[in-house]
Amino acid sequence: MIRFAAAGAGHRYPPLRPAAAGVVAALVLVPLGYVVAAAVATGPAAAADLLWRPRVGELLTNTVVLVVLGTVACAVLGVGAAWLVERTDLPGRPLWTGLMAAPLAVPAFVSGVTWTSLSPGFAGLGAAVTVTSLSYFPLVYLPVSAVLRGIDPADEEAARALGCGPWTAFTRVVLPQVRPALAGGCLLVGLHLLAEFGALQALRYDTFTTAVYDRFQSSFDGTAATMLALVLVALCLVLLGIEPLAAGRARTSRVGRGSARPPLRHPLGGARVLAVGALLAVAAGSVGVPLWGIGLWFATSNSTAFPADELAAATVSTLGLGVLGAVVTTALAFPVAWLVVRRSGPLARVVERCSYVGSSLPGVVVALALVTVAIRAVPAVYQTVVTLVAAYAILFLPRAVVSLRAALGQLPPAFEDVGASLGVSPRGVTLRITLPLVVRGLGAGTALVFLAVVTELTSTLLLAPTGTATLATRFWSASTEIHYGAAAPYALLMILLSAPAAWLLTRRSRAAGALA
Repeated sequence: MIRFAAAGAGHRYPPLRPAAAGVVAALVLVPLGYVVAAAVATGPAAAADLLWRPRVGELLTNTVVLVVLGTVACAVLGVGAAWLVERTDLPGRPLWTGLMAAPLAVPAFVSGVTWTSLSPGFAGLGAAVTVTSLSYFPLVYLPVSAVLRGIDPADEEAARALGCGPWTAFTRVVLPQVRPALAGGCLLVGLHLLAEFGALQALRYDTFTTAVYDRFQSSFDGTAATMLALVLVALCLVLLGIEPLAAGRARTSRVGRGSARPPLRHPLGGARVLAVGALLAVAAGSVGVPLWGIGLWFATSNSTAFPADELAAATVSTLGLGVLGAVVTTALAFPVAWLVVRRSGPLARVVERCSYVGSSLPGVVVALALVTVAIRAVPAVYQTVVTLVAAYAILFLPRAVVSLRAALGQLPPAFEDVGASLGVSPRGVTLRITLPLVVRGLGAGTALVFLAVVTELTSTLLLAPTGTATLATRFWSASTEIHYGAAAPYALLMILLSAPAAWLLTRRSRAAGALA
């Protein structure tokens, strides 16, 4: 049976790490401070007048329904796919592992545009739930599959020997170990749905995020837009309150590696054809339809063009910003994840929750907050890469925090305690023990952030230095003008640039499961 390790109380924790985590939380709260300051300046009467409108109620309903349905759909798809791939005798397991992670390489707004270009009537709530679920379910699939792969078979076998049926063994033994990964993945999905813009704009489904962007674009009505963003913050706080309840409090770090045997494989029998068909449908909808649409754009659009200079410049900019944003964001996430795992308590929970708030806000709000701060406090960084990378860190910090939190949670504190007891300095413990043992979590977090940065749209449109264009911004400019042929090369390059990171995530996931 698995034994769970308690946190080592005797470890000499570096005092700078909590301070660093606090600095990161302060950075992430800059957009929230901007929204709250704008709300205070507006006054309670004017704020109530702006928010107490039928249109706001409609947006609230649309946003909540999308988040609930989209998160549930991603949970079902992610857990179902993970179970079929990792715990059944499904044929072609390596192929399915790659296909289920592949949607991360296809930006949600590219999927939305291709679906609508193939079927102009494809719009509304059903379309929004379909496209976003097919785009974001890998955020649930990857962590859940890693946990399923690493569970000691002896636990399930013991439950079956004690008379538990397959379903009872799953709910009592497997599900409690999967819950933290499932809750973390669903939290990421919910935050993405709160802040999703491009796909929903293409699918003509209005939420708070699309309304905020439209306000700024059409009338530059900053007051009304920030009031709508304040509602998004409230919804984010609701998600952050639900996630710990869903995750539970059980620790997942083990004293030993457990059994070296492969996990149990449940026979599918006559349901094998149905399982293969279901996974094929998911792969076709998430990857096949966007690639088919891009291929049609190349073949049939009158605007198809291959401007080599612009394509090369946009690719170089996207790659550079992706690498820089991923490295910086993951580095900022480490002290936050460490504090949450090693010093669990009220302060750690507050810092962790703060790190999630920025990602629920639309990119346009984050960008305007950073522009305001840069102009008033540090004008030297205005319209520089520094401001843009700060926006990426605020928006995508949760991706890195969730990955690192899972990796650190599986690292027994006793390993660090032994290093400290042998006289190794806290810095030495980090460099020689902690980082090498959580390198897979670091890699997964970095890859997830890289994928997000490569496909980020709204903040890049507003904050990119003059003359800097990315593949996402070039694609959006062409597609909004219905020049699908001109947009096609940028969409294809985004997918090709993201594919190695998505493949790396499957490798990290498989290795993490093997070592669990």
